Amino acid sequence: MTTAREIISTLQSMADDRQRIILSRFFKTGKGQYGEGDKFLGLKVPQTRSIVKMARGNVPLDEISSLLHSPWHEARLCGLLLLVEEMKSAIPKKREHPTVHADRRDEIARFFLRHARCANNWDLVDLSCGYILGTWLLHPLGDGSMPSREILDRLATSENLWEQRIAIVSTITLIREKQFADTLRIATTLLHHPHDLIHKAVGWMLREVGKRDIDLLRSYLTEHCHSMSRTTLRYAIEKMSATERTHWLNF
Repeated sequence: MTTAREIISTLQSMADDRQRIILSRFFKTGKGQYGEGDKFLGLKVPQTRSIVKMARGNVPLDEISSLLHSPWHEARLCGLLLLVEEMKSAIPKKREHPTVHADRRDEIARFFLRHARCANNWDLVDLSCGYILGTWLLHPLGDGSMPSREILDRLATSENLWEQRIAIVSTITLIREKQFADTLRIATTLLHHPHDLIHKAVGWMLREVGKRDIDLLRSYLTEHCHSMSRTTLRYAIEKMSATERTHWLNF
């Protein structure tokens, strides 16, 4: 077994003061900013992933919980990436029954939801939620039924910024399976959100829908582009031709 203390000690041994300053500025940790108070050791994501690669499958959930409640950003990222690995290992293989490992998937997803607010910066959300919550939503429970996607609506109507971002970004996994209804529903719920981080996330997911069904995106924009932020709109139309981008910006 690998403990949270051992992992944090390894992370601390790789600390980089120069990179710490850069990351603290990039992730807006100043007073009144969205990442206020977050603490960085100064590791780049590949460095954290290298530790996850060595420890995966050998860190129990209670130790992952300790990582998720660490004041160090990189420790929380490590915990979330370990959960991603746990979910990957619980996905049925091609020849296995779809309900194989269902209880384990359910355990991991519910653990993630209980600790969702520990994913308290946009990179922590974006590198984890689709692979954990999104994956869980795509596979049956032990009784053969599918997990309720109402969890996305509950997260979207949370008062917590990070849970709201989890709600929309988790749908990336559904989008990849050409399941678009949840993305459009949650996007509409969040369309008037005041925060730029939600504007960007909604626009990003709409763009991903459009990469797979451009007519569906056009239909959605026709109905909603006047009520979405310019940031959301610009993100949503980013992959369109210059001519079409101009059309929507002036629609």
